Amino acid sequence: MRVLIINGSPRKDGNTARLLNEATKVLEAEGVEIFRYDVGAKVIRGCMACGGCARAGKCVLGDDVPMLAAELAAADGVIIGSPVYYSSPNGSLISLLDRLFMSANCDLRMKVGAAFAVARRAGTDTSFDVLNKYFTINQMPVVSGRYWNNGFGRAPGEIEGDAEGLQNARFVARNMLFLMKSIALGREAYGLPEQEPVERTNFIKRADV
Repeated sequence: MRVLIINGSPRKDGNTARLLNEATKVLEAEGVEIFRYDVGAKVIRGCMACGGCARAGKCVLGDDVPMLAAELAAADGVIIGSPVYYSSPNGSLISLLDRLFMSANCDLRMKVGAAFAVARRAGTDTSFDVLNKYFTINQMPVVSGRYWNNGFGRAPGEIEGDAEGLQNARFVARNMLFLMKSIALGREAYGLPEQEPVERTNFIKRADV
């Protein structure tokens, strides 16, 4: 089993990183291979809707997105963690995820996804919702814990006092492991669910229709 972990925080040892570490320890103890990516202070351009990825099979804007797309294709699951900025995930992370999920030239169905949001006080629920939408639009099962996947802390290390948040990260990791194993068995026994040709409709119709 292989899991891609993306830390959206500019602080590699901040509270988001420490919450992700808690989940990582559980997965590694069970032999899961981890590829960890820290957004850090990298300059990541937003998606331009240029359509280049559809023609080239990868994002044409460069940086680390094509490399991460290959890691996503190889992974059985993905965990995304973000600090909360104005009740939303970090902007650099959003730019990365928009391009990654748009350009990923692979079947994401039944890859397992989990998201975590970390804040001083508020905004975790809205950030958690934004992150989960990358999974649900791609037929990826979302991993739940025993509470919403959030953590609390301001100064680096304060999350160590959030015992419930850290414990929930361990719950999520164990549930993710169970889902990945179950899906692997189901895929072997039954294959993936049948797909239909995709229907695309717009909400605005021409006046003559």
